[in-house]
Amino acid sequence: MADQAVILLAEDREDDILLIRKAFKKAFINNPLFVVRDGEEAIAYLKGEGKYFNRDEFPLPDLLLLDIKMPGVDGFGVLKWIRQQPSLSSLRVVVLTSSEDIQDVNIAYRLGANSFMVKPLDFENFLEMSRFLTSYWLQMSKTPETSRPARRPQKPKEENR
Repeated sequence: MADQAVILLAEDREDDILLIRKAFKKAFINNPLFVVRDGEEAIAYLKGEGKYFNRDEFPLPDLLLLDIKMPGVDGFGVLKWIRQQPSLSSLRVVVLTSSEDIQDVNIAYRLGANSFMVKPLDFENFLEMSRFLTSYWLQMSKTPETSRPARRPQKPKEENR
């Protein structure tokens, strides 16, 4: 169901995170929204490493909203990594950034972005963009299958004798 589709937001700016949450709430978008604040955290979430190990608690997203201007591993690095993972290569990725630089647009598409959107400057346009994102990417567009690679069972720890 479209309202159960999981959205992962990779965004480092708290103001933008709050704006997206507010726009989703006002637009009655009730999809589960998970937030990571940099590229390393986005990759850890998608891999299911560290605190993201439990897939029931941190499900694979149906849509990734990806900022490209993040500290450490930027959005381009995340996008490149995703497209190299057989189990995640079909994940739908919408670059959502403040950059209007045509070079950024070209790089994002060359690396496999499904869409490139510039963050609106005012709330009403942000609200419209939120409605469009969920309407198109989560209701009209069919979600491809993605999966996390199987984990090797952990060896039981030997008890101290």
